Amino acid sequence: MIALLIRDLRLSLRAGGGFGLGLAFFLIVVVLVPFGVGPDTAILARIAPGILWIGALLACLLSLDRVFQLDFEDGTLDLLATAPMPMEGTVIIKALVHWLVTGLPLTLAGPVFATLLHLNSTGQIWLFLTLLIGTPALSIIGTFGAALTVGLKRGGLLLSLLVLPLYVPTLIFGAEAARRGATGMDAITPLLMLAGISAGAIALLPFAAAAAIRINLR
Repeated sequence: MIALLIRDLRLSLRAGGGFGLGLAFFLIVVVLVPFGVGPDTAILARIAPGILWIGALLACLLSLDRVFQLDFEDGTLDLLATAPMPMEGTVIIKALVHWLVTGLPLTLAGPVFATLLHLNSTGQIWLFLTLLIGTPALSIIGTFGAALTVGLKRGGLLLSLLVLPLYVPTLIFGAEAARRGATGMDAITPLLMLAGISAGAIALLPFAAAAAIRINLR
């Protein structure tokens, strides 16, 4: 598993598009919002948690189509399916690599980009906390969607259509927890719901994704 993790990390960094593209897209979303909403700092600060969460969610979508597709095209996925390591372990490693390359950089950059929307320091802390807890759910749900569409030509659009509805609960509770934390309200309940979504997705979706891959490889 460690060898697969190191291999996928190297491939992701060499291929590009995951780390840099996700951050660039996230920054573009944050920069464009004041042009559309206006320069009112009070309005920007009020909508900042939701905008930042939407930007992070969409940035996570950019590299999902490459999670399994490249391995499928060069035959590596067939070898992984017959390897001693269970396919569920492969799915977990793929999701972890996606989070390390995309989710973690977005989490670290979120509070920095939040200053552009005039989010206060308390809100930045809550934004970081919610992204840290919620982005693993985005990665594992996205990996499940990639498993469903592996082998399909032009599956990127279908992948987005499949994954976006599954992202909605994570977006709702993540943005709500960050908003409540920024305004000084009690944010424990949405934060616990967000943690429950991440824990449930990590516990259940690797098995569903592995089953989908086995079906697609037949």
